[in-house]
Amino acid sequence: MKKLLLASLAIFMVSFATAQTAEEIKAEMGPKKDSIAAIQKRVDALQAKLDALPGWKVGAFGTIGGSISEFNNWFAQGIPNNSSGNIGFTVNAFANLQEEKFFWRNAANVNLSWVKLDDKDDPTDNDSFRQATDVFNISSLYGRKLSENFAISGLMEYRTTILSNFNDPGYLDLGVGATWTPISDLVVVIHPLNYNFVFSSEDTIFESSMGAKILADYTKQIGAISFKSNLSLFQSYESSNLSNWTWTNSFSYTLWKMIGVGFDFGLRNNKQETLNYIVNNAPTPNPDATFDTIDNELQTYWTLGLSYKF
Repeated sequence: MKKLLLASLAIFMVSFATAQTAEEIKAEMGPKKDSIAAIQKRVDALQAKLDALPGWKVGAFGTIGGSISEFNNWFAQGIPNNSSGNIGFTVNAFANLQEEKFFWRNAANVNLSWVKLDDKDDPTDNDSFRQATDVFNISSLYGRKLSENFAISGLMEYRTTILSNFNDPGYLDLGVGATWTPISDLVVVIHPLNYNFVFSSEDTIFESSMGAKILADYTKQIGAISFKSNLSLFQSYESSNLSNWTWTNSFSYTLWKMIGVGFDFGLRNNKQETLNYIVNNAPTPNPDATFDTIDNELQTYWTLGLSYKF
């Protein structure tokens, strides 16, 4: 009994000592976390000053994702013998010029992907890689500064697909208005005088029009994290059927040297594209569909994979 009491006492003392040690470690960690936060604030302030310096600043980061698989006699699924694969990549690039009285900001976003599904029991199926995601966007914004945060500006933005049907449709926005830059990483463009040129062989659906252009872009790098969010919106003065918007987002976290993990997703609303798909490209086309009869569903995409910071 005496030995049991001594053993219990020893276990209690060891546990108490461990608890004491954990509390001491936590107490030491508190001031260090505060120091790290203070250092990060100073680094962010220095980075803001660096970003505000005159001259060109260029950069790019992207995401690469892919997978391959093969099944043989896997009868639990509808196609028991197949090989499949997908590959995709995203590139975000910029070249910005900052001067005392003006700025010139240029950006490009490319997101492409391909998929493949080969049914080995069907010799007539398509066993090649086929285009899945196809996004191409370039923009150029020039502004004459009225103050540190406001400028009179002109914008050119072009959007299309490049793997198939290049410039069919294609969208070119040209307009003038004002640009607000509340912080170095955020640019908000409001152009009430903007013409949306639409290029397409389907001229009964796609139509150019006058309207307002709103563009917001936020690009930030914090340590190993790179982030970019871009909203491009056109509101037609002629009809809401001719309006459209696209919101794209890219995240990249560097794990080792220039390699990391990346995630991209995008949303789009474009009634002209929806109607064109239903009339001409759907599995069961409906040539009698109109803007008033279709369900304008939200368009989405996402990509997850390895990223590379240029």
